[in-house]
Amino acid sequence: MIVNAMHITASVFINDDESGLHHDYEIWLEKLAPHEPVSQYRHNVGEDNADAHMKRQVMGREVVVAVTDGRLDFGTWEQIFYGEFDGRRKKRVLVKIIGE
Repeated sequence: MIVNAMHITASVFINDDESGLHHDYEIWLEKLAPHEPVSQYRHNVGEDNADAHMKRQVMGREVVVAVTDGRLDFGTWEQIFYGEFDGRRKKRVLVKIIGE
């Protein structure tokens, strides 16, 4: 199965659903690609979302997950997450099952 974010400032990734980890990712990503000052980015002509493009690049575009007997083959704590780093977009996700 493939799960794709379908937008250039969004990401799909697999991790643990734990609030401390969510917070840590938010802080870490903001340090890697801070939103402000928006003037630091050349992309920000008409939009101020260059940081969102970079955050998506780090977090990934899609995930591939094996499916066995109709169930996702995940480790104990694994879940699929959708991250939108621009926040102004409609949320879209493509889920494709390949094979049997």
